[in-house]
Amino acid sequence: MAETGTMSWGLSHLFLTVFLFNLSHYMVVPAITDVCMAALCPGEDECSLAIYLTGVQQTIIGIGSLVMMPLIGKLSDLYGRKLLLTFPLIFAIFPTGILAYSREKGYFYAYFVLNTLTSMVCEETVFSLSLAYLADNVAEQRRSAAFGILSGVISCSFVSGNLLSRFLPSTASIFQVSAACALASAIYMIVFLPESNMAATVIAAAVTSNEETVNECLLEKRNIDNPRSVRLILFLQESISMLRSSWTFSQAAIVAFVSTLGDLGLLSALLYYLKAEFHFNKDQFADLMIIQGIGGIISQMILLPMLARVINEEKTLAIGLAFNCIHIFLFAVAWSRWVVYLASALQILSEVAGPSVSGLFQLRSIVSKQVGPTEQGKAQGCITGLSSLACIISPLIFSPLTALFLSDHPPFRFPGFSLLCVTFTMMIAFIQSMMIKTTLDVPRISEEIDGDA
Repeated sequence: MAETGTMSWGLSHLFLTVFLFNLSHYMVVPAITDVCMAALCPGEDECSLAIYLTGVQQTIIGIGSLVMMPLIGKLSDLYGRKLLLTFPLIFAIFPTGILAYSREKGYFYAYFVLNTLTSMVCEETVFSLSLAYLADNVAEQRRSAAFGILSGVISCSFVSGNLLSRFLPSTASIFQVSAACALASAIYMIVFLPESNMAATVIAAAVTSNEETVNECLLEKRNIDNPRSVRLILFLQESISMLRSSWTFSQAAIVAFVSTLGDLGLLSALLYYLKAEFHFNKDQFADLMIIQGIGGIISQMILLPMLARVINEEKTLAIGLAFNCIHIFLFAVAWSRWVVYLASALQILSEVAGPSVSGLFQLRSIVSKQVGPTEQGKAQGCITGLSSLACIISPLIFSPLTALFLSDHPPFRFPGFSLLCVTFTMMIAFIQSMMIKTTLDVPRISEEIDGDA
C-alpha cells in the first residue's frame, strides 16, 4: 500500500512537471510569429523568408529527433526515465531566455539556432518519456485512462499558456515568464519526481549482458572493430524487428507517421495563413488557441472517459482523426473570421484521439500494449522516431506550398490550398486507423525478438 501511494504521488509530480514544461512552451507560440516577422520582415503581413526558415527548422529538428528519440527511449529503459528527462528539461530553458533578454534581429537568429539544436532533444523527449513513465507504473487495463489524464494536463497547460500570453503586458514579459516556468519544471522534477518503478539496474544488467554476447558474435562474423557501430546496427535491427513483429504495431506506426505529416503541415501553415489572410496578431492567435485548448480539456476530461466506456481505443482514434479532417478543411476554405473560430471549436471532437503532432494518446496506448514492460521506452521512442521522420518530410512539402499560395503571384487564388492538402493527408491517416485491429492474445514483441535471436 505504501508503494502504491508513493507511485500515486510520483504520477502527480510527473503531471505537474509536464504541465510546467508545456506551459513554458505554449505561452510563446502566439507571440513567436509576430516576433519572427518583426525581425525578418518588419511591417509586413506576409513573409516567405519566415515560412521557409520555419520549414528548415522543422526539418532539422525532425532529422535530429529521428536519430535521438529511439536512442533516448532505449537509454531510458536501461538507466531510468528520470535521468533521461533531466537533460531536455534543462536545455529548454536557454532559447526562451535569449528572447526574454532581447528580440532584435541578431538575438532572434541566436534563438533560432539554439532552439533548433535543443528541440532535437527536447521537443518530443519529455512527451515520449512521460508516456513510458506512465506505462511503467499503471496497470495495462488502466493505461488508456492514465494517458488521457496526461493529455488533459497538456491541454490545461495549453490553455493556461495562451491565457498568460493573451494578458501579459508585453512580449518581453511573455518570454521572461516562459523561461521562469521552464526553470521551475526542471527544478521540480529533479527534487520531487521519484524514479520510475521499472527496476532499471536489473534491466540494464540483463540487457547489457545480452548485447555484449550478440556484439561478440557480430564482431567475429563481420570482423568489425568498432563496437559503437555494432551497437548502432543492433539498435536499428531492434527497431525494424518491432515494426515487423506485430501487424498492429506497424499499423499504428503508419498512422503516427501520416498524422504527424499532416499535423506539422498544419502548424507550419496555419499561423502565417491567418496572419496574411485575416491579419491576426498575438492576441487573436491566443484567443484562437484558448478556444482550441478548452475544447481539448472538455474532450480529454469529459468526452473521452464517456466514449471509453462504450467503444474501444481504435474507434476513438478514428473518430478523432475524422473530426480533425473536418476542422482543418474549414480552416482551408474559411471566408470569414467566424469560420476560423468555428473550426477551432470543432477541436473538441478532434482531440478525443489526443493532442496533435505525434500525440494521439489512443494510438500510444495501443502501442504500449503491444510490448513488454521492459520495452516501453524503446516502443514509444520508435513511434516518436517515425513521427520525427514525418517532421523532416512535412516542411519540404507544405512550407513551399504555403509560401507559394500566400505570395503575390500564386498559380491560382486559394490561400488555404496547403491546408486543403493537409486535410487529404489526415484522411489517409483516418482510413488507416480504421484498419487497426487489436486482439487480446497479441504476442509481445519482446517474445518475437527473442525468438528471432
